[in-house]
Formats: sequence, structure tokens, C-alpha cells
Amino acid sequence: MLVAVDHVQLAALPGTEDTLRRFYADALGMTEIPKPPVLAARGGCWFAAGGVQLHLGVDPGHRPSPKAHPGLRVAGIDAFAARLASHGVEVTWDDNLPGHRRFYAQDPAGNRLEFLEPDAAAEA
Repeated sequence: MLVAVDHVQLAALPGTEDTLRRFYADALGMTEIPKPPVLAARGGCWFAAGGVQLHLGVDPGHRPSPKAHPGLRVAGIDAFAARLASHGVEVTWDDNLPGHRRFYAQDPAGNRLEFLEPDAAAEA
């Protein structure tokens, strides 16, 4: 029986860890968590916020998917979108999910990320 998603693995090109750190730590406000030494030798970096973990692994042949993405629940979606925009991240709003407000953005590796929050009016 599945009980939770432990983490989501995304890919990036080798040597992009510093750029990823700026995005995930500075723009998204996540905390970098240490990788086990045997895995750290492979490159990449891991991040956490609340119960969410995103693992960025290096892949020399990385080509971002135009469709696949993790959906990340946020609180205060307008402020979160403004935070990303203030870091130069393009935010694309989408109103096609009933009962939610959501937008998409891309990380520096081109990975698509969905950010969503239940619509307060829909919950009332």
C-alpha cells in the first residue's frame, strides 16, 4: 500500500548545481539537504521544504520534458508567484483546474514545475 510520495527526482546537466542552488534555495525558499556521500560523488543536490523533497540529479543527456512536472502545493500563491517573479522567474498562470489557483514555472534546467493552492472560494 502506498502511503506518501517520498521525493521527486528531477534532472539537470552536470555542473549546474550552483545555479540550481540559487533557484531552489533563494527563489523557492527550500533548504538544501545533504546527500549521502556515495550519492554526493555523482553530483546534483537535494532540497526540502515542509514535507516536500526535490532531488536534482545530473544527467549529461538531460532534455526537459515539456509536459511532465511535479505539482507543488503552496500557501499564499500570489505572494509566492511575486517572489519567483522578483527572482526573474517567468510565471505562467493557468485557470483550468477547478477549485484551485495555479501557475507554472521552469527551473534553470528547464524542468516544468506546477505550483497550486486550493481556491478559498471553492472551499467555502
